[in-house]
Amino acid sequence: MRCPFCAHEDSQVKDSRPTEDHSAIRRRRQCTSCGARFTTFERVQLREITVVKSGDRRQPFERGKLEKSITLACRKRSIEAERIDQLVSGIQRQVETAGEAEIPSSRIGEMVMDGLRQIDSVAYIRFASVYRDFSEARDFEEFASTVQEAARGE
Repeated sequence: MRCPFCAHEDSQVKDSRPTEDHSAIRRRRQCTSCGARFTTFERVQLREITVVKSGDRRQPFERGKLEKSITLACRKRSIEAERIDQLVSGIQRQVETAGEAEIPSSRIGEMVMDGLRQIDSVAYIRFASVYRDFSEARDFEEFASTVQEAARGE
């Protein structure tokens, strides 16, 4: 594993343990060159998945991109990183076990929306504003009112 500090090619594993939800192995590593310590996560990848974006563009599914977009929607909210990781792992598991080699980005977006709706309404609205391409303040107002109505109905 390449050291993120000095880019040396070799590191030693000092400690390994499963994450709380057992979806990955957490490894503490130490660079053999500079001595810096860092953490890596090892996850099972069931198959290569291609995401079909608008305009029929295709690109490989990347957990990091999914995690980044969800984290951005949850920024400055009191949502534990572990909860975000659980959501990302759940969506990744759904995508990989769907049995399809290709998945539309719109389906992944809907999975994220469903997950965020259960976690935090503000993060849900933030993600929806980008995902559904809100262009005016009125779009936010209309969407927020549907979120409030749904919350009252629960």
